[in-house]
Amino acid sequence: MRDRDCDVASIQSEIEELWGCRDQAVVHSAEAVAAVDAAIGLLDRGRVRVAELMDDEIVVNEWLKCAIVLLYQQAKPSMTRFGPFECADKIPLKSGIEALSVQVSPGAVIRRGSYQEPGVVVMPSHIGIGSYVGEGTLVDSWVGIGSCAQVGRNVHLSGGVGLGGMIEPPMAKPVVIGDDAFIGARSMIYSGARVGEGALLGAGALLTDTIPVIDADTGEEISRGEVPPWTVAVPASRPREFDGGTFGLPCLLVIKRLKKGERHDKARLNDAVRAQPVTL
Repeated sequence: MRDRDCDVASIQSEIEELWGCRDQAVVHSAEAVAAVDAAIGLLDRGRVRVAELMDDEIVVNEWLKCAIVLLYQQAKPSMTRFGPFECADKIPLKSGIEALSVQVSPGAVIRRGSYQEPGVVVMPSHIGIGSYVGEGTLVDSWVGIGSCAQVGRNVHLSGGVGLGGMIEPPMAKPVVIGDDAFIGARSMIYSGARVGEGALLGAGALLTDTIPVIDADTGEEISRGEVPPWTVAVPASRPREFDGGTFGLPCLLVIKRLKKGERHDKARLNDAVRAQPVTL
């Protein structure tokens, strides 16, 4: 298909028009397929992002989420074979990894329509369509980066971390991880939750848009679903009374505040792993 990389406004207009008639046969026309492919191509090359920070607010580019939904509507599963393994998937794997200066270990699955900035290291893991991973970030083993999740620069996603996907509804905010954050092993972050710049989450943390984040010094609730920048937060629970008894509900406890730019000992990345450049 022709290169329409510079014509973002035109592609957006086409996607928005298609979204308005998404239940009609026109979405399967050659012109509609070309428009959706062009939008996914913009995501794949990092020319546009599903969500961006503007004045510390998350702004969602809804038309790009619409393009992803339309792609699932248009596409048919395609068979792919890797040795003895067979896959039937609607979304192809990303190509041209070497040109991006990204390290990718065997077993990693990176879907087309996601973007990784130079210096990203990807261990065996899964990166979904519409997601964005910033420069120098380490995606450790068995990490799942869901569709449309946005990850900043120099982040460490420890082994087994899960970042939830958020394609629908189009206006919903995705998971956002700020620059220099450290996410402890087996932590789960879903439903549009946000981790601030430089924050450290202890292993096994659970964060959704309804999970309370509490100040350990005061006992006061700081937020729901948002860890403040340059803090250390660990998983905890707090008692709640119900008709059936007293039960502990999950929360996150902010136990330390860091100076801006301060790196917690556990957040020091493995420089030997991250400093290996890809030879072009």
